[in-house]
Amino acid sequence: MAAPREEIIEAAGRQVTITNPDKVFFPRTGHTKLDLVRYYMAVAEGAIRGVYGRPMALKRFVNGAEGEAFFQKRAPTSRPEWIETVELSFPSGRTAEEIVIRDAAQLAWIINLGCIDLNPHPVRTGDLDHPDELRIDLDPVPGIAWAQIREVALVSREVLKDFGLVGWPKTSGSRGIHVYARIEPRWTFSEVRRAALAVAREVERRAPEIATSRWWKEERHGVFLDYNQNAKDRTIASAYSVRPTPDARVSAPLTWEELPTAELEAFTLATMPARFAQIGDPSKGIDESAGSLEALLELSAQHEAAGFGDAPWPPHFVKQEGEPARVQLSRRKREDRPPASKGEVPAPAPGKTVGPTGRRRTTAPLIEIARAATEAEARAGLQRWRSRHAEVWSHLAPSDIMVDSMRGRNTSWTRIRVNLRNVPESERPAQEALEVDYDPWASYEGPDRSGALERPKRKRASPSDA
Repeated sequence: MAAPREEIIEAAGRQVTITNPDKVFFPRTGHTKLDLVRYYMAVAEGAIRGVYGRPMALKRFVNGAEGEAFFQKRAPTSRPEWIETVELSFPSGRTAEEIVIRDAAQLAWIINLGCIDLNPHPVRTGDLDHPDELRIDLDPVPGIAWAQIREVALVSREVLKDFGLVGWPKTSGSRGIHVYARIEPRWTFSEVRRAALAVAREVERRAPEIATSRWWKEERHGVFLDYNQNAKDRTIASAYSVRPTPDARVSAPLTWEELPTAELEAFTLATMPARFAQIGDPSKGIDESAGSLEALLELSAQHEAAGFGDAPWPPHFVKQEGEPARVQLSRRKREDRPPASKGEVPAPAPGKTVGPTGRRRTTAPLIEIARAATEAEARAGLQRWRSRHAEVWSHLAPSDIMVDSMRGRNTSWTRIRVNLRNVPESERPAQEALEVDYDPWASYEGPDRSGALERPKRKRASPSDA
C-alpha cells in the first residue's frame, strides 16, 4: 500500500509538512486541508496579528468541519523544536503547556493538526495575569436579523468611545459580531470582566429594545452582550479564523464604515485572500490603540452603588463574592430565600434525570427538544418536533427558540429548548422524549471541569420514571 501523500510548504524560512493534504475539510465547498493551509498563508499577516504571543487552546477537527471537534489545551508532546509554548493556569488550579504562535510556520503547523479556527486567550506570554484585550461578543438569539446585530455593534462602538476605548469590529464567522478593544495590561481578568459587564449594561440602557445583558437564555431578547467571554480561560475565534460552517465562513475584520452594509456570506475561505490582497488588514493599528479601563470601572462602581450587583459567571467557575445565587431556590439557606417561592423546576424528558434548566427553578414554561453532538442534528430534531406541533409553532417568536452551544469534557454539543410563554396555557404541549438524545459524558471517566478527580455516578432513569 502506498504511503499517504504529504506536501511540503515553505513558511517563515522553514519547511512545514502537511499530512493528508487532499483530505476534504469542507464537503459542501470541496475545500481540502491544503486549501485551508494556503488560505492561512495568504492572510498570515492579519491572522498572526490576532494571535501573536498568545496562549492558544487547540480546537481540532481531524475529520473536517462536519466531523466532531475536540479541545486540546496541552501542546502535543511530539512537536518541532521551533514550536513555542507557555505554561498557563486555569481556574481549577490545573496548568498546561499551550501553543503560542508568532510566525507563519507555527501557524501552518497547527492548521495541519486539524485546527480550523484559532482560539487564543486575551493575554500574552509576557504577562499571563493581565489581559490586554477587552472582548465584546454580540450573540443574537435565534431569528434576530443581521441588521439588528449591526445596530447593536454600532451602539457598542459609541459606548467604548465615550469611555476612552477604540473598538475594532469583526464578524464572528457564525451569526454575530465581535468588537475588540486593546487595553493596557494593568487589570486582572475579574476587573476586565467587570468592565465588560458595565459595557453590556450601558449598551442595554441605550438600546433596550434590541440589546440585553441577561445571562439566562430564557430571559434574553435581541442581541446578548456576552460579558463572560472576558472571564479567565474563555477564548473566542480570532481575526481571520475560518469557522466550521458549510460555506467555510471567516471571522472577518471590518472597518466601521463598511459594517452597515456588510453581509456575513461575503467573507469565506474562498473570498478573503483576494480581499486581503486588495485592501490589507482593517485591524492593522489595533496594537497601537491600547487604552485605559479606569472610566469603565468607574461606571461599574456607579452601577453597583445603584444596586446592580455582579451578574452570573460561567457554571464551572467557583462562586464569586457578590454573585447572584446559582442554585435553585429550594436549596438556598432559609434566610436567603425570597418571601415566596417563584417558578418551578421543569419536568425532565422521559428517560432523563434533569429538565431543560437542570435542577434550577424558572418562571418560564420551558421544554427541551434535543441534546445532540452537532447543531445540524439538533436542528433536524427541532424540525421533526415542529412538524408534529404546527399549531404551537405559529405562536412562537424567534427568541422563544434557544439553541445552546454546550461544552463536554473535550467536545462541544448542542441543546435546543423552547419557551412556551407565547402559547396559550391550554395549548402547551407536555415535555416529550428528546428528539435527539446525546450524552457527551457517557463514556468519560476522569476529572470534571472544576478539576475534581471523581464524578458522581449519573442516575439512569428506569422505565417507570418515564
